[in-house]
Amino acid sequence: MAYDLITMGRIGVDLYPLQTGVPLPQVTSFGKFLGGSATNVAVAAARLGRSTAVITRTGDDPFGTYLHEALRNFGVDDRWVTPVPGLPTPVTFCEVFPPDDFPLYFYRRPKAPDLEIDAHELDLDAIREARLFWVTGTGLSEEPSRTATLAALAHRAKAGTTVFDLDWRPMFWADPASARPFYKEALRHTTVAVGNLDEVEVATGVREPRAAAEALLDAGVELAVVKQGPKGVLAVDSKGESAEVPPLPVNVLNGLGAGDAFGGSLCDGLLAGRDLETIMRRANAAGAIVASRLECSSAMPTADEIEAALTAGAVL
Repeated sequence: MAYDLITMGRIGVDLYPLQTGVPLPQVTSFGKFLGGSATNVAVAAARLGRSTAVITRTGDDPFGTYLHEALRNFGVDDRWVTPVPGLPTPVTFCEVFPPDDFPLYFYRRPKAPDLEIDAHELDLDAIREARLFWVTGTGLSEEPSRTATLAALAHRAKAGTTVFDLDWRPMFWADPASARPFYKEALRHTTVAVGNLDEVEVATGVREPRAAAEALLDAGVELAVVKQGPKGVLAVDSKGESAEVPPLPVNVLNGLGAGDAFGGSLCDGLLAGRDLETIMRRANAAGAIVASRLECSSAMPTADEIEAALTAGAVL
């Protein structure tokens, strides 16, 4: 079976406070959710009807068991989610101060199991056969995940659509200044790059959105997607087509899952062969919907919810 989408990267447990505007020392209750950007993208695309799977690793512990159960409940194939004895499943806490302050606290030490993905254990045929393959910058931050990510990309050799989520998390790199050569190598094997202004600057050395998009195209991709925060999103492809779409109005509750919802909808649009502006508008709407909700994975919107937001011109 060829999947619509296989993602590769982070997984963990999100422990989000059930009180907003309260610092962690004063929080009294938390919700437990499936988390991790690559995993959330797979969930978001599954919510839109796509067949998805994720390649990642957990601890051999009760939180790891929970993540398998959550993936299955969301309709994401977990066959390539394997335990790493001796390492705990990561947990992530956040604080929720709407509309734009959501500090994150990652507990991924001594090492996150998802960075123990080994190239020798990859199902390279399945990766090559998937209609769309999605990797992340975090996967390049440590070995053996770095070699595994680049090996998967090289074997796929731009078959179908291959997306590189630039996903810049400097705290995951022992030497953040060393990242750019690995990003450059990953870009050689990908057809789509997506990232915010900080992320495109890490990948290309350029921060101005259109110049950064052009730099990503020069690095080898066919479509560059630059997220500009309050200014919306810019997409430019190698044929010279571009789309710049403003954000959808929304009362933000928690913005942390918006990028993953955007990614899942982006995958859906690419798989459906929609035009560039439609893809960006739908992805923006998906992100806005999740920003209006507390959680990430379980907040991913359906196609009907995206259509309703676009029809209303806002997330109501």
